[in-house]
Amino acid sequence: MINILIEEELKSTWPDLKLGAIQCDVETQEDCPELWKEINEFIERKEKELDPEKIRQLPSVKSTKLGYRKIGKDPSRYRPSAEALLRRVASGKGLYKINNVVDLLNLVSIDSGFSIGGYNAEKINGEVQLGIGKKNEPYEGIGRGELNIEFLPIFRDELGAFGSPTSDSNRTAITKNCTQFLMIILSFQGDIDLQKTMNFAVSLLQKHAKANNIETQII
Repeated sequence: MINILIEEELKSTWPDLKLGAIQCDVETQEDCPELWKEINEFIERKEKELDPEKIRQLPSVKSTKLGYRKIGKDPSRYRPSAEALLRRVASGKGLYKINNVVDLLNLVSIDSGFSIGGYNAEKINGEVQLGIGKKNEPYEGIGRGELNIEFLPIFRDELGAFGSPTSDSNRTAITKNCTQFLMIILSFQGDIDLQKTMNFAVSLLQKHAKANNIETQII
């Protein structure tokens, strides 16, 4: 499994930060009707009970936003991805349909409230470190273009920044050619509900992406 570390500066700023990592081989496909049946049933239940205030008060979302503020980023301008997805569901817009691997990741995120990164492991060079974004550090977010990542929690490898809980990057994006998948769940509330969320993610990967050679760890 790819070695993943949390940099000391970030650890000392937010000691409760934990990561749940899952790495596996997958079969990526654009359409997965069984998965979307599950997603639509979940959304139908969720959109009736969610509103912006309830989303803000979810422990996983609330702790992430507090973490952003502590690090120095405004979570209202740079929303954590889980909150953005939950707001989309609450407004009746549903989820984007990308591919089975990305779509099941989004289901895990709206179920748990954790912001989750999904990466093509073959595009990652060397070990992964989670640190704090620097001023003018180059980063091209998926569907967002150049993103100001200063003071965001940022995943880096030997080639530079490639992931954040606000937006993943084009460089390591999950496309139809992805066969090796790395999922990283960011918890700003310690290990509360982290293993449960990882178990759900693994079950979906096995069921809808034919995942095998699965490795997991909590960092």
